[in-house]
Amino acid sequence: MELLSDDAAAEGEEEGREPSGEPLVREPRHCRVHFPGAVRQKAYLFDGLGNYFNKEWDLKEGGGKEFCWYHAELPKGNQKLALSAQYLIDVLCPPLKLQDILTLVSNGPFCGHVDGALVFRVNSPGPAASSFTLRLAARVTENSVITVSLGRIPRLDFSSTGQSLLSEIPSIESTGLVRDAAEEEEEGGRSGIIIREHVLEFLLTMNHSEEADNPVPVKVSNLVVHIIDTHVDHVQDIVTKLEMELDAVELELDKGGSTLKKQMLDDRRFPKLHLNLQRLLQVVAHGEQVFPRVKEKCSAKSWFANEDIIALEELIGLLRRLKDNLGFIVNRVTAIQAGLHSWQSEQINKKLYYLSFLSLTFLPLSIVTGIFGMNVGGVPWTAQKDPALQDGFRNVMVLCAMILFLLLVSFSFPSLYARLTSWCRRYAMRRSWSINRKSFLSRTFQRGGFQGGGYMRI
Repeated sequence: MELLSDDAAAEGEEEGREPSGEPLVREPRHCRVHFPGAVRQKAYLFDGLGNYFNKEWDLKEGGGKEFCWYHAELPKGNQKLALSAQYLIDVLCPPLKLQDILTLVSNGPFCGHVDGALVFRVNSPGPAASSFTLRLAARVTENSVITVSLGRIPRLDFSSTGQSLLSEIPSIESTGLVRDAAEEEEEGGRSGIIIREHVLEFLLTMNHSEEADNPVPVKVSNLVVHIIDTHVDHVQDIVTKLEMELDAVELELDKGGSTLKKQMLDDRRFPKLHLNLQRLLQVVAHGEQVFPRVKEKCSAKSWFANEDIIALEELIGLLRRLKDNLGFIVNRVTAIQAGLHSWQSEQINKKLYYLSFLSLTFLPLSIVTGIFGMNVGGVPWTAQKDPALQDGFRNVMVLCAMILFLLLVSFSFPSLYARLTSWCRRYAMRRSWSINRKSFLSRTFQRGGFQGGGYMRI
């Protein structure tokens, strides 16, 4: 794998021309950026007292109570995994090594120690441009955390935003009503901020507060819990959005007609939704595998707080509930898709019924045309008077009747055979019952005999 640029390769060739017994010392490459602006970078310094500061991207660890957080956000696009690795090499090397980069960018679940640091990832495979492909990896030490995500994760970073929209007093947007200035001035004390419909739909998909309400971590363990919490919140937001979209689709199907159903079948909407749900289930399954191991490994760390261990257990339980909820959504999608396929089968059956009715209408005409179009003699209502050919039509009709009789016998033979075998079985049962009855009566009379008066002893 070629990781060095052409300039670096040329420098290596020049160094190779000068023989020397000293080991090769490479210059630091802090200023060499091969993909400027491709990766969004954020760096924070936490003083351990509830305050944080923006800092430069130098990948240094904190000292004492201070700890640093470096977050790299990979772009969501159709790039390959190797290109994402090159992006991370560009921003994380040095001090990170190739082993650290590959551990952070690879697909699949992972949790373990790499070069003395705790590394875990929940990177799901799939196209990077998909909204259902989630990737999050972290490298945790006692005084620094490095995270890598695919695209933006809501509420992950810290920003000094203004007042939260959730703390505002909302007001209903007037629709087609004209209000004069006197009414607006009279209700000025009670009026609030207007929340439009699309903003409300966005807020309904949020299961968390805004970025301005994030508690500032005072320990590295608080930061790790915050990172995992935002990842779980992101998954929950996607699940909530899927539920709302599914409710809207069911309402449209109840109100819509055949045109809407045909369009959904042509667009393959529900098979695509099934695929996206499977990707999301894979994301949740990776979290169920990784986060319990993260809790187990962090519980052995002296710098990891006990309350954060409890918070990790709650997040793991929330992931399990999300998995059950996704199972219910998959069942709903399957039921809707089965209903659409049933409707499509009914439409096809109706069309076949109309086609068979049409063919039945023209069947007599086809028979008459076929009979009178035969090239034989003796066809009635024609001018064929040749005595040698007058029996040709009759012979052809007798042959057709024989063929028709053989076809009817062939098609009715299975039912006739079944009736014959059932009759033989019933006859054999009646005959055996009659024989058993006679033998029983004969044995009874032989054992009991007759006593005086002609009565049988019982």
